[in-house]
Amino acid sequence: MHTPERSFLIQGATLLTGEAGSAAFTLATDVRVVQGVITEVGRLQPQAGEAVVDARHHVLYPGWVNTHHHLFQTVLKNVSAGQGVPLMPWLEAVPYAYGPHIDEEALRVAATLGMAELLLSGCTTVADHHYLFGPGMGHNPAEVLFDVADQLGPRFVLLRGGATRTRPFTSEQHLPMPHESLDQMLASLEDTAARWHQGGPEAMRKVVVAPTTPFYSSSPDELRELARAARRWGLGLHTHLSETTDYVRFAAERWGMRPVHWCAEHEWIGPDVSFAHMVHLDDSEIALCGQTGTAIAHCPQSNGRLGSGVAPVQALHAAGAVVSVGVDGAASNEAADMVSELHAAWLIHRAHKGAGAQDVSTLVHWATAGGARALGLNAVGRIAPGQQADLALYSLHHPRYAGHHELATAPITAGGSPHLKHLWVAGREVVRDGAIPGLDLNEWLDRARRVVQRLQHLKVN
Repeated sequence: MHTPERSFLIQGATLLTGEAGSAAFTLATDVRVVQGVITEVGRLQPQAGEAVVDARHHVLYPGWVNTHHHLFQTVLKNVSAGQGVPLMPWLEAVPYAYGPHIDEEALRVAATLGMAELLLSGCTTVADHHYLFGPGMGHNPAEVLFDVADQLGPRFVLLRGGATRTRPFTSEQHLPMPHESLDQMLASLEDTAARWHQGGPEAMRKVVVAPTTPFYSSSPDELRELARAARRWGLGLHTHLSETTDYVRFAAERWGMRPVHWCAEHEWIGPDVSFAHMVHLDDSEIALCGQTGTAIAHCPQSNGRLGSGVAPVQALHAAGAVVSVGVDGAASNEAADMVSELHAAWLIHRAHKGAGAQDVSTLVHWATAGGARALGLNAVGRIAPGQQADLALYSLHHPRYAGHHELATAPITAGGSPHLKHLWVAGREVVRDGAIPGLDLNEWLDRARRVVQRLQHLKVN
């Protein structure tokens, strides 16, 4: 992969800083990067011999931090049996039907193209909730995912999922999902963390303990053991929660509690915990998340695609919870990129809650600094001195942006696929002029077609 000089000056850009509130906007136009770190922001003059990036008529954002994805689903987009149905039948028809058939080649292809799609949207940190783990698979999914990240260059967080039991379905038309005993899961987690996890707010690689769901993937005692192991090893915690009313109903019928309160009873609450979705919360759950600094990975397009609802992110933010953004799996969000996600979020919340419900700068804050905080990467996500130079430079040289009075928010309000001129991770260029250096995209697209053809012809039984 091409890794040019990590020290340079970006000059003449319109900036959106990733900060909250009015601090999101600035009159500064220039950013100096020295050895992968932002050292100055303002109106700056080039130093002798300094490389200069001409950013006139461009918008500069912090790189997106995607806090919840399922990369293996990149090869499961638009499966016909999963169209027009809500979460539970969709799970049965798509990931649970095809998941057991995702071999090493399918995972490598899916991860490569999924990360490429994210990079080309301006995403610099990818958190992947991979839950296909179990004995006898013939490959180590963690090894494949970290290797793909090494090839393409983003920060990568493995939300190491999995289950000690499989979710029951009425149909028996699919193979059982991979699963493992608690001892196997803990041993694998410890080994995975020892090999790849890095501490510190600027880490390039992290591991998070992430059983697939708290209700269906493990027993309550196992869930508590996983939380204690994660904290013993210094790892974060992540899982799905309250995506649909089924979660709320199950918790009420089984335990007589709301889901967030039940998770708190089992030590799953606090600033080291993030939950994906959290669409269906009551006021007491919102308050508890705020009091404890618990995070949400907001996935509006997937929630819309599956008809799950709209998460109360404004109330969570106001209560003090950490709000971040994830694209979720490509099988329930066929355009799994961060710009599409934020454009949709801007529209969905306004349609649901009123025209003034959601502003763009807050969305950008959630998808950059908010995501970084949720993942323990506090040196990432803002354009400010001392921050890592994870930066996305978008060109506005396109009819879509002609006539815009506020250029800073144009990549989100205009939607579509903005042209990414440069993307840097810790000052290293990972996208140049809308392409990923060293990636033969045509070859990977051909491999994806072959994987899809193979999956389409499987007799799922």
